[in-house]
Amino acid sequence: MTYETITVEKRGQVDWLTLNRPEALNAISIEMVGELNDYFGKLYNDGSVRLVVMRGAGRAFSAGLDIKQRDERDESEVPFGGGFGFQGYLADVYIKMRRCPQPIIALVQGPACGGGFAFALAADVRIAGESVKMNAAFIRIGLSSCDMGVSYFLPRLVGVSVASELMLTGRFIRAQRALATGLVSEVVPDDQLEAAAQSYIDDMLHASPMGLRMTKEGLNMAVDATSLEAAMAIENRNQLMTSKSPNFAEGMKAFLEKREPVYTAD
Repeated sequence: MTYETITVEKRGQVDWLTLNRPEALNAISIEMVGELNDYFGKLYNDGSVRLVVMRGAGRAFSAGLDIKQRDERDESEVPFGGGFGFQGYLADVYIKMRRCPQPIIALVQGPACGGGFAFALAADVRIAGESVKMNAAFIRIGLSSCDMGVSYFLPRLVGVSVASELMLTGRFIRAQRALATGLVSEVVPDDQLEAAAQSYIDDMLHASPMGLRMTKEGLNMAVDATSLEAAMAIENRNQLMTSKSPNFAEGMKAFLEKREPVYTAD
C-alpha cells in the first residue's frame, strides 16, 4: 500500500513512523486511518521491525479528528469497522498499536488532542517536547471523553483521580505536569526529540528480539491480570520460552565477557 498521509522511514530494525499532514496539524483523516490500520496490522507478523518511533510532522503531534472532513464524509465509503462504521474503523488502529509486538515510542510535541492524544496513550513510551499540550478533546465538542481507548489507557498511566479531572473537563495537560504525573518519561526541547529517543532505542535493541516482544506482551497482560498468580503464570511462560532460545546463552556470554550481545532472529 502506498501511503499519502503517513511516512515510514526504515532505519535498520527501527521504523520511524511520521503522521504527515502538517498543514492540518496532522488531523486524522479517513485516509490516515486506512493507512495506519494497514501499517500496524502488518507489524504483528513482521520480525524485521523491532520497534517503532511515532511522531508528527511540523509543529503538532496530532490535533485529533479532522472535523471538516467528517462533515463531508460519506459513511458508505468507510470500511465495516466491526459494525461501528468510522468509529470502529478508527478504534481498530489503537487496538492494533496495543497488539503489535513491537514497542512504540511516541515523540509528542505541540497539540495532541482527542484521537491524537489517544495515539500517544497507546504507545509504550512517551517523550514530550516542551511545547506539548494534550487533552481529551472529545468532551469539548459534545461527545464523551471515553473514546479511542482513553478511558482504558489514561487511568492506568496517571491514576483515576488525574484521569477523571482531564476527561471530565477536557483541560490541557502540558509538559511539566505530564512529567510529574508519569504520563511522559521525559521532557526535552522540541528540536531534541529525535536525539532523546536514541537512548531508548539503543537500550531496547540491547534486548533479544524475543525478550523485547514478550516483555511488551507480558506487561500488557499483567496490567489487566486478575491476580498475582495470573501475572506470574505469564512471566513463567515468557522465561521458559526465552531461555530455550540460543540468544539467552549469547546474552549471558556477552554479559560475562563485558561486550555487546550479537543476537539472531528468534
